[in-house]
Amino acid sequence: MNRPTSRRTVLAAAIAAAAGAGAVASTAQAAVPSGTSSSSPAASLVDNRFWTTYSDWRSGAAEGTRAVAGRRAGLVISTPAGSTDYTDPHTGTTRTWEYATWTSPVHRSSVPATEVIASWNAQTPQGTWIQVELRGSYSDGTQTPWYVMGRWAAGDTDIRRTSVDDQTDGRSTIWTDTFSVDDAASGLRLVSYRLRLTLYRTPGTRLTPTVHRLGAMASDVPDRFTVPATAPGVTRELAVPRYSQNVHVGEYPEYDNGGEAWCSPTSSQMIIEYWGRRPTAEDLAWVKPGLADPQVCHAARQTFDYQYEGCGNWPFNAAYASTYRDMSAAVTRLGSLTELEALIGAGIPVITSQSFFKGELTGAGYGTSGHLMTVIGFTAEGDVIANDPASPDNDAVRHVYVRREWENIWLRTKRYDANGAVRGGTGGVCYVYWPALPTARQRLVLRSLGLL
Repeated sequence: MNRPTSRRTVLAAAIAAAAGAGAVASTAQAAVPSGTSSSSPAASLVDNRFWTTYSDWRSGAAEGTRAVAGRRAGLVISTPAGSTDYTDPHTGTTRTWEYATWTSPVHRSSVPATEVIASWNAQTPQGTWIQVELRGSYSDGTQTPWYVMGRWAAGDTDIRRTSVDDQTDGRSTIWTDTFSVDDAASGLRLVSYRLRLTLYRTPGTRLTPTVHRLGAMASDVPDRFTVPATAPGVTRELAVPRYSQNVHVGEYPEYDNGGEAWCSPTSSQMIIEYWGRRPTAEDLAWVKPGLADPQVCHAARQTFDYQYEGCGNWPFNAAYASTYRDMSAAVTRLGSLTELEALIGAGIPVITSQSFFKGELTGAGYGTSGHLMTVIGFTAEGDVIANDPASPDNDAVRHVYVRREWENIWLRTKRYDANGAVRGGTGGVCYVYWPALPTARQRLVLRSLGLL
């Protein structure tokens, strides 16, 4: 579970307080071509736009980058546009880096948005890293500044991967990994945006990051304490490995106080291994001998955000998953359990983010201001089967949660805590990880949700 007073809690509360009123709309979406925006014709709550293809990478404005074709297209440094000094705020070290940039075309969101979350898939060999920025246009015709959405590397020896605090123009703010309009009730919305990608490398080398996917989820989820119930539609359980974060309590406290806060990387590691990927012995060589499930410790280190001081940065978890061979990952929102059932039916487990007080989710036995768990299936009655890392040991990780309770806890944006105070909810945020070459059925479902 996340720390009770984490910045994630502040974000959820801010979102809930700012969310504008509106009817709850269906978010079922039609299949769309790769790389395009996806939204239902009426009033979907979510717009996904990802750049992934060779044509996508050639469509932007490049300064020193080039698109590469092949089985999996990407963007690399060709001839650096220049060099710059970067002082790492978490080490105090200043180094010179060569850089090149790519700026996406303007994407006009089908959903005038109160929130935007970027995510990316990249390989960053030692001596390289990337920065992702967003600049948008408001509904009144004005623009945001360029906001840093993350400075990221797969490892932590060149830079310390980090979000950037204190970014605001007085109308919107970056809360760790999420762009949020400050006062959604005012009617102000973000109607379009561009993403800027900067690739860095050690000067004088031929090293380069390779970025395979870049995009964002824009949304306008209405202010709601409850959501409509859905009827069960899928009966299936996926064979996802089970890991408990609590096995690691007290281990590596430098990474968010140890395992008690590792719900996000523990969930990520379960799905990575479901897809047949694992860290190598060399990857795990730094972990103390004798610790159970050292790959979970590795996932915590590789997702740790040195500014947020936690492992729960949503796009950093997706980026970690994508460092494994031929893996794709994205942060998005789903609008119902029906959409989640479609993914499970296609063999794709999903990591969901939710908060609730003790007793609100039957069988959990705890309350949380923010927690990630892995949905692996649905019973014949439609109840949710989840690998919940907030369990005493690996054998206890599998849970069956009451459908209606779980659905509302996950999809709401406002809630009451145990003392009756109003708190925030994430409104259906989830991570989706899948192979870069999905099956035909998986591709169909992913396209229908705007993820391909």
